[in-house]
Amino acid sequence: MGIPLLRFLFRKMWNTRWLTFSALAGLTIAVAFATSIPMYADGALKRVVAASLKEKSTGLPAGSLLMRYQSPGGQSTDLSALTEVDRYIKEDVPNEIGFAYQNFVRSLSLRGADVVPEDPTKVDASRTRQMTLMSMSELEGKTEIMQGRWFTDKVDKDGVMEAVMLEEAMYRNDIHIGDLFEYPIYSGLNLTLRVKIVGAVKPLNDTDPYWYQGLEGLMNTLQINENVFMKSLLEQQKIPLNNASWYYAFDLSQVQTSQLSPLGRTLDRLNIELYQRLTDTKVEISFADTLIEFKRQSLQLQTLLFTLAAPMLAMVFYFIAMNARQSLDKQRSDIAVLRSRGAGTRQIIWIYLLEGLLLGAIALVCGPFLGWFMAKSIGSANGFLSFVNRTSIPVGFSTEAMIAGVAAVVLALLSTIIPAIIYARSSIVSYKRDLARSDRSPFWQRWFIDVLLLGAAGYGWYMFNQRQMLTFQTGLTTDQLNVQPFLFFVPALSIFAMGLFFLRLFPWLLKVFNWLGRRFLPVPLYLTLTQLSRSSKGYYPLMILLVLTLGLGVYNASAARTIDLNSTERTLYKFGTDVVIQTVWDGTPEVKYTGGSNGNGGGNGGSGGNGSGGNGGGSSGGGSGGGAGGGSGGGGGGAQQPVPTRILYSEPPFELFRKMEGVEAAARVLQTKGNIVVSGRSIGQGTVMGIDNVDFSKVAWFRNDLFPTHPFTYLNYLGMYEHAALIPTGVAEKYQLKPGDTMSVGFTEGKLDFVVVGILPYWPTQYPDQSPFVITNLDYIYDQLPIMPYEVWLKMKDGAKVAPILEELQKQSIEVATVKDVRNELIIQSKLPTRGGVFGILSLGFLVSVIVTLTGYVLYWFFNLSGRVVQFGVLRAMGLSRKQLTGMLMLEQLFTAGLSIGLGVMIGKLTSLLFLPFLQTAENATETVPPFRVVFEAKDTNQLFIVVAFMMITGALLLFLHIRRLRVHQAVKMGEER
Repeated sequence: MGIPLLRFLFRKMWNTRWLTFSALAGLTIAVAFATSIPMYADGALKRVVAASLKEKSTGLPAGSLLMRYQSPGGQSTDLSALTEVDRYIKEDVPNEIGFAYQNFVRSLSLRGADVVPEDPTKVDASRTRQMTLMSMSELEGKTEIMQGRWFTDKVDKDGVMEAVMLEEAMYRNDIHIGDLFEYPIYSGLNLTLRVKIVGAVKPLNDTDPYWYQGLEGLMNTLQINENVFMKSLLEQQKIPLNNASWYYAFDLSQVQTSQLSPLGRTLDRLNIELYQRLTDTKVEISFADTLIEFKRQSLQLQTLLFTLAAPMLAMVFYFIAMNARQSLDKQRSDIAVLRSRGAGTRQIIWIYLLEGLLLGAIALVCGPFLGWFMAKSIGSANGFLSFVNRTSIPVGFSTEAMIAGVAAVVLALLSTIIPAIIYARSSIVSYKRDLARSDRSPFWQRWFIDVLLLGAAGYGWYMFNQRQMLTFQTGLTTDQLNVQPFLFFVPALSIFAMGLFFLRLFPWLLKVFNWLGRRFLPVPLYLTLTQLSRSSKGYYPLMILLVLTLGLGVYNASAARTIDLNSTERTLYKFGTDVVIQTVWDGTPEVKYTGGSNGNGGGNGGSGGNGSGGNGGGSSGGGSGGGAGGGSGGGGGGAQQPVPTRILYSEPPFELFRKMEGVEAAARVLQTKGNIVVSGRSIGQGTVMGIDNVDFSKVAWFRNDLFPTHPFTYLNYLGMYEHAALIPTGVAEKYQLKPGDTMSVGFTEGKLDFVVVGILPYWPTQYPDQSPFVITNLDYIYDQLPIMPYEVWLKMKDGAKVAPILEELQKQSIEVATVKDVRNELIIQSKLPTRGGVFGILSLGFLVSVIVTLTGYVLYWFFNLSGRVVQFGVLRAMGLSRKQLTGMLMLEQLFTAGLSIGLGVMIGKLTSLLFLPFLQTAENATETVPPFRVVFEAKDTNQLFIVVAFMMITGALLLFLHIRRLRVHQAVKMGEER
């Protein structure tokens, strides 16, 4: 039975090869789409791990694991337990972790002690030296000898151990090569160890993870050979071990999502394993918490991407189901005949199950390879339908990817096999009964599923509007936009629901057209309306597919463009221009003197002749004295004290910026704080921006729709008066200010008066809700106040670099304080895994929508036409010309596909306008500057229309070829069509 069954199966698949091939293509796309998301998430995880895990564990590298034994109060050490835990850590732990390690170091140390020199005449004995005897594995490979030599691996006959020290440690402790010290042991053993310094070492690399303890922590250590430490100190002399540490730096760069949970469990178990082998041994530093965090991020990324892709996957599954239903409808009479001739239900089901398993197996083999390319494409997404050639995210096959692929195949098989089971249970009688009831409404109309779905979508919009569904935290943002997965699931539901609801109205519209025009309609149009009215149910699958694919295509394109443009515009507004440079200004304090009063009085006159009075101190003084002796001088005034009052800056040369390589335009922009005063009343601190209006117009980024009139108009107003000022709308409304009103701003150096010439809501770099601003002329400020440091705003030519500018400034001896390049910021944002994932999924979803739309349309009409051969033959036999028949079928396409296409585009745009404003989260909706806007790119709609045009032309060509090959004597025959 097996071989005949297989032969029958392959013959059936060959006879319906186009449907078989389309089902295989749909399955492959479904598997590819489903596997690409875990692949991308896995690669994104590797990039995130490589970039940010290094920042964990207080600067230690990725995968740092530190295990430590701390002796409780100098108790004797269980050497067998120590040996066992040491073996476990060296041999078993790396195998359990499952990753290569870049560094491993074992540190053993005794309790610290005050060491004294054996010969006080050679070493300063008055100095206290608290030292710790220690051994570190691989020390010789990580350091170089600067003085002396390396220690030996044994104790000499006099009981002297050789040690080395860090060179810096020797300088700090005043120790030299050859010094011999006594190291007392206080644990009741009454031992004194003799340690001789034989070498000074220096680390080969100070930043090597080998020095996990920090070099500062090793400045008071005496490093001896590991063998000496273990054999002589611990085993022979039974000296208690104070501390043992084992440090690994594992390389987690290749970690996969599927490894996170097992690895976390291993680390959680590690403390138990260590403690059971040696009491008081525990994990001190672990990357378990970091793994949990990355597991959370990976799960959130996959959740987000799967939610974005869910409507596309559902569309692909619907395409598969539609094709399967077409195939089964074409073969239903064959199934009924087989059933009536003795074939069992199980046999028929087994045939279709085998076919599904065979196609599913092929899809599982081919799909992941296509998914790998999709994941690579997602990783290189720079925007919607924009893929750049850059270092892509490392993508590989993972367990999750294969699970997702199997799940996709299972779902697709269920959508094809369940109808086959229903058909397999029907006999020829039930088949004829179902044919007689073919005009019955589909179940979703009978049960008002479309109305219920519309209600659910409306409730979702209401919840979004109330900000209650935006609390789902993905933890993943693209710049300031928090991409909520529900914002892609609910709109897809609404598109589907609106499409179904339209199909409920479709038969009524046809009846109205038919009733209105039955008296004067030409025959082809009347026949078209009659055909559509009587068999509208048969067109529903294609119409739903077209509405869903085109609606999702428009929504996804608009969502991606909206996210991209708003994110980019926020960054451009924040920076204001391409490059902002703040140079270092030389300043000297202006000094005023205080103190120094006038001197007083002359001396007293003596008797006798005239004497000249002494000079008084101070600014004026002195008196005249009488008599021979002369008088004494007047009292002096106090000395003046210098007090700095302000800094007088020296302006660096500005004109050279205009001439620099790659600079298109340059402008001086002063941003400072001042106390804004309106009608003699302070309204608080605000930002004062001083600009040169002509230069500013050449460098600043403006979004013209933010202003009541073109922004250059306001710049022209500034040029009319030197003391002109632009103020924000909020301040003008609150304090009833109008153009022509005056206001003032108080600075540290003085107060300036301004006249309002313009009122506007926004200005580049200014956030009016956070702080009011005043835009005025820079020269007016500098005429009235001492010069203050300004920024230099640069408009760069396409592709120009900042580095040559900085090099030129360095040559001119101009020091740069800060550089802000908006282009670098945009590049950094574009490389965020979440952002790339969102744009990649939406781009691929759009392309898949286009492919599914085209393929589904062509296949549907191909099989629809092939199933109506008898009908066309009868119409031709009744006298309908080929031209009329072609016109009738063209009208049929126009009424079904044309209406569906128009409706899909319209529903997609309506859904975008309804739901995309919710991309602003509750936190940033009131603070969005510049204001959020929904974007429709004409290019995307045009691409859809190109596909639609190609689709309609292909359909028309199919009609033309089909009718040309139609032979009336072959079409009209006894029996039934197959």
